[in-house]
Amino acid sequence: MAGIHSLDRLIADEYPIFATDADVRAFERVPYADRIAARSTYDAIKLGAARNPDAPAIQFLANADPADAPSVISHRDFFARVTQAANMFHALGVGESDVVSFMLPLLPEAFVVLFGAEAAGIANPINPLLEPHQIAEILDAAKTTILVALGPVPGTDIWEKVKQVRGRLKHLKATVQVHGPGDPVDKVYSFGDLIKDQPSDRLVNDRRISGEQIAAYFHTGGTTGTPKLVCHSHANQVYQAWACNLLLKAKAGANLLFGMPLFHVGGSLTQALSSLSAGGCLIVLSPSGWRNPAAVRNIWGLVERFRPEIVSGVPTVLAAALSVPPGNADLSSLRYAAAGGSAIPIAVGKAIEERFKIPVVEVYGMTETSSVHTMAYPDRPIRLGSAGLPVPYGRVRIVKLDDNNRVERDCEPDEIGVVVMAGPGVFRGYLDEVHNKGAFVDGDWVNSGDLGRLDEDGYLWITGRAKDLVIRGGHNIDPGPIEDIIFQHPAVGLAAVVGQPDAYAGELPVGYVQLKPGASVQPGELEAWVRERTPERAAVPAQIIPVDPMPLTGVGKVFKPRLRWDAARRVFTGVLAPLVERGIDCRVEVGPHGSHGSMATVTIAHVPEQQREAIANEVDTMLAPFVMRHRIVYS
Repeated sequence: MAGIHSLDRLIADEYPIFATDADVRAFERVPYADRIAARSTYDAIKLGAARNPDAPAIQFLANADPADAPSVISHRDFFARVTQAANMFHALGVGESDVVSFMLPLLPEAFVVLFGAEAAGIANPINPLLEPHQIAEILDAAKTTILVALGPVPGTDIWEKVKQVRGRLKHLKATVQVHGPGDPVDKVYSFGDLIKDQPSDRLVNDRRISGEQIAAYFHTGGTTGTPKLVCHSHANQVYQAWACNLLLKAKAGANLLFGMPLFHVGGSLTQALSSLSAGGCLIVLSPSGWRNPAAVRNIWGLVERFRPEIVSGVPTVLAAALSVPPGNADLSSLRYAAAGGSAIPIAVGKAIEERFKIPVVEVYGMTETSSVHTMAYPDRPIRLGSAGLPVPYGRVRIVKLDDNNRVERDCEPDEIGVVVMAGPGVFRGYLDEVHNKGAFVDGDWVNSGDLGRLDEDGYLWITGRAKDLVIRGGHNIDPGPIEDIIFQHPAVGLAAVVGQPDAYAGELPVGYVQLKPGASVQPGELEAWVRERTPERAAVPAQIIPVDPMPLTGVGKVFKPRLRWDAARRVFTGVLAPLVERGIDCRVEVGPHGSHGSMATVTIAHVPEQQREAIANEVDTMLAPFVMRHRIVYS
């Protein structure tokens, strides 16, 4: 029975083989709606639990140590707790259109809250690493009714942030505290106290969830301006679990090392919902997941202990794992390595293939497609550097858009254009209608904002984010290939290329690297390395700057905006150096700006008021050749 796919009522004893496009098209002759056995994420988890109710659904390791005994929750108990959580939220007044937001690390309660909230109303996972004002903006945009958060636990500041934002939330009815006593007088309630007496065998609201109803809001698109909240239907999310299980041939009882945050669709859907709906088990690697240094340090011991078939995460996790010697660990359980969220450097993919003799499955998608939309098919040759092929019932086009965001034409094979996608995983729109302008083309094709091409066999190759292109004197430079070259240097652990402002060319490429522990490079060594390996002189970075640590997002991607701001700060500081040499206290900082994207702030200190206008005129003249806006402040 191991091959039966819980979510697909039409797959019998084993998974289909998708060795050709014809195999996929033949499979798709059955309408997707006729295949799917679950209307909602609640149904999906119920189907997964029925495979073997007494098998573990979650094994929680407090510090990602394979020698520790994990806390274990069976599928029977997990589904019961999800049901109790849904009933708890219902008792707090949550209906199908009400929002339960939560700020939790990777505790077992977080998974219960996520899927319990979706069964009662709409879940809204929040990145607790955001600043309080950003959190407040998201909660306000979502019209949060109930906020669930970690209590005042040492080592975290989540509850401090909650205290700062609660009073600003117009729609908030109650706050539920996980690992805390609560304070009912202040409408703060203990999660443990509220949930324990709720029925676990049924939804007391008798809700019949349809696939078209909204399951969750996920925030995306940066942290400035009005928050962009992606609306996922239950059908969107179930499709994600169905497709991943179908192509990776999920097995009941299979373990998955889990370290992705639940505010990211890769963690909540591609991994958590997929695994749970297939009757698999999540090995949760501490409350911090992969951000806990012990998780990567112990990765091969964890593989030996829990015998997962897939090791997966964002590319930075795979890159870091390569620097950990496997020793004598038994890694024979591994069938694949998989990563998404950003492109896997080809050098990383090759190193994994050569060292561990397993294929590397790259996936591609976005929050707006409920995560994975294309992947390398295990039944076909894998092309490193490609994001693979659309999952069944999904579609990808490469198009040229005009200035009004209309499709001029579809691109020819290997012609670079904008990646647009359609299919059962694609969302219907953002919560705020203002964000839907330009989000779709040709009706229901979501505009990814990424540049890519389809080769003659239909494989998708992402060539860069449109806004990540370095435009040097009208010449478009894709950072990806340069990053791959830098990464191949034996001293480099992480690499990123961004554009730095240039008064003549508009932008010049500049590289940032995080060196491997104990490694060092000589001045100019990395620039020479790239120069010798790329025929495109314009693409050679003007400089390559070591940083430690590399700025990362909450899910482990390189946070390129911070690198762009740093590059601009360095350039503008150099341009304004003559003022400093004259004894003027002049400092530059660059950061995000709601209207202009980025803004340089020039702070001038200790200058008499009568001299300020003249110095400001000098600053304006010096920075006038640059596209980026600037402002002057005095202190």
